[in-house]
Amino acid sequence: MLLALAVPVLAALAGCEPASAPATPPILAGDSRSPREVNLIAKDYAFLPATLDLLPGETVLLHVINGGLETHEAIIGDAAVQDAWEVAEAATAGAPPGPTPLVSVPPDVAGVRIVVRSGERVDLVWTVPMARSAAAWSVGCHIPGHLEKGMIIPIRWAAPNGGATAAP
Repeated sequence: MLLALAVPVLAALAGCEPASAPATPPILAGDSRSPREVNLIAKDYAFLPATLDLLPGETVLLHVINGGLETHEAIIGDAAVQDAWEVAEAATAGAPPGPTPLVSVPPDVAGVRIVVRSGERVDLVWTVPMARSAAAWSVGCHIPGHLEKGMIIPIRWAAPNGGATAAP
């Protein structure tokens, strides 16, 4: 009887061998009437997915979800934007636990900033800029200590056919 049970189990396990990952399907650009939904999860000093794919000029409905225990933020922009928020947030180091203190940066380096508390989801409809600076873009969390723990991911500029565009 034991052998009769072992054969189906072994057969099922044999079918669980890792296969190659499927290719990423082409991205269908969203527009103002029908934005493309994009999930970005902040958790344990990391963002998921590990790379954010965006199409220049598309409109997205960005769902930023905090699956961690601490408040996080998602700052989207180039290196100048990331640097500006890092300096601004450094002034809040040592602040008591709770909501992130109010901070701001000049509008020309503001990028996009979304703050999410533990267990919260914040949605934002955003049209991705067509023109990109020469610097690479990323998503970072600049709450003191979070960036140092690796809470930053690159943005990959995708082409509508599913391939990546040249680096900006």
